[in-house]
Amino acid sequence: MSDPWDGPRGQATRSRTSPVPRQRDAEPGAGRPTDGRVASASMRASRARGGHGARSRPTSRAGRALRIGGIGLALLALGATGAGWWVYQHLNGNINSVSLDGKGGTEKADAFGRTPINILVIGSDGRTSSEDCRLGGGCAQTGVQTQTSSNADVEMVVHISADRSNATVMSIPRDTMTRVPACADAKSGRSTAAYYGQINSALQYGPACQVATVHQLTGIPIDHFVKLDFAGVVRMSDAVGGVSVCVSDNVYDTYSHLKLAKGTHTLKGVAALEFVRSRHGFGDGSDLGRTGTQHLFLSAVMRKLKSAGTLTDPTAVYGLADAATKALTVDDALGSVKKLVGLALDVNKVPARRMTFTTMPTAPDPANRDRVVVGAGAKALFAAVAGDRSLTTGSGGKSATAAPSAKATAASAVPASRIAVTVENGTAITGRASAVATALTGQGFSPATTTRNAPAPATSTTLTYGAGQEAEARTAAEALGLPASQLRQGTGRGLTLVVGGDWPSGTTYPDNSPPAAADSGTAVPDAHARTADQARTCAPVSPYKTVNLDGTPMTPSQAYAAARGVPDSDA
Repeated sequence: MSDPWDGPRGQATRSRTSPVPRQRDAEPGAGRPTDGRVASASMRASRARGGHGARSRPTSRAGRALRIGGIGLALLALGATGAGWWVYQHLNGNINSVSLDGKGGTEKADAFGRTPINILVIGSDGRTSSEDCRLGGGCAQTGVQTQTSSNADVEMVVHISADRSNATVMSIPRDTMTRVPACADAKSGRSTAAYYGQINSALQYGPACQVATVHQLTGIPIDHFVKLDFAGVVRMSDAVGGVSVCVSDNVYDTYSHLKLAKGTHTLKGVAALEFVRSRHGFGDGSDLGRTGTQHLFLSAVMRKLKSAGTLTDPTAVYGLADAATKALTVDDALGSVKKLVGLALDVNKVPARRMTFTTMPTAPDPANRDRVVVGAGAKALFAAVAGDRSLTTGSGGKSATAAPSAKATAASAVPASRIAVTVENGTAITGRASAVATALTGQGFSPATTTRNAPAPATSTTLTYGAGQEAEARTAAEALGLPASQLRQGTGRGLTLVVGGDWPSGTTYPDNSPPAAADSGTAVPDAHARTADQARTCAPVSPYKTVNLDGTPMTPSQAYAAARGVPDSDA
């Protein structure tokens, strides 16, 4: 969630003499109306008087238990009469779903037929309802805005491994500059030619365009998306009964309006929204610092759900589903209560110690120091996620290797044009030898390459070479992506490739080995990787003068001390 319009009671975002990197500017054309600040001040004053103002009305623990229990009882007791079906259909009717039209690519199953899940979680900054305008501000001059004004100011790729043993959550900073592909949004009618711009702007052309942009940048297949607006964050934090977070010092972010004393707090409703939106309160005061606090927040959510057994309790799961169906926009493949519950159960299979949160490594944009580009190490991280490789070991520690399964990579002095390969089809699939042979000649291998059927069916693919021809075999193996373990030295001359049943399609050998763990120190450099079981970590409050109060630049802790009349967010 972004705060491009909010400001600290009429003040500029940051002094140009600040000793820290300049903050990200608002989106081009974004104004700075003051209604968000006035609304927030009104809420603060109401809280100080003992009222709740615009903050969501508190719900007692007993009341919440009765509500969740009531949903479960309705499903159980009314099912036999058909009324349970009405409840189920009612929840389904809450869901707003959008087709991805295959723009995010397709995940491939592993050797055991299991498929990973990749979800793009999108936090929209859109003021598309009166509730979002009240929570986010910025609507005084424009009123409720249309969907076309939304930007994806939170983007997290959530990867759940094929065997459900581990998960990776990778944040992509909203200020990343990249190529946005040509898109057309069937719902809004907006379309665009391909352009180079800020990654979060793709949402203006629909969620499918945002998914396609992330897929194009990372190469990671994106099967699904989940989109929340400001009101959605409030609803979901209330649905889980509040989220426990810790801050390293007193903090007052005069932009998101988060105000907390040093220590641990349970945040619900508007307070939770202020925490996940806070950009100036933590780290260096930039969007990169905000991703870290969001990871802490989500880690706390997962620990709470797991410790309470929520995701294995059908009654509680359907209670969450009730909130989720009202708070989320999802893709068609997640567009039912049954599918959302199934996703929750898949997430619950992953131990907290093997849920890794990280941020895409970045570098300053040479053309604009207020923007970033993909940095060193990002490609290794993308490859680890796309290759279904965990960033932790089975025990939850950092793993020892970042590289995928060893491939034949040794260089050869023998040019491909001088290497002929006899390709044999050891499968029952017509044309496999021809397809692979064509791929070889297309890469410059000798036109003397030939094809034939193998003398017997083959389970595994092998490349056999004659004495003194290992270098030639490695060149051919590298061209096909064939592991060195598939090479054999024979007694005859020449190279013979037998395409086996482990290579049923395509012209690049599939990696059928068990996913290797990536080294979080190599695959995720400068990405602040952490796992969800790290409960004692506090969000680091910024030591820099990243906020303004009454025209004076201050650190968030100084602002906390100076703003004695402003109630804390969890007051």
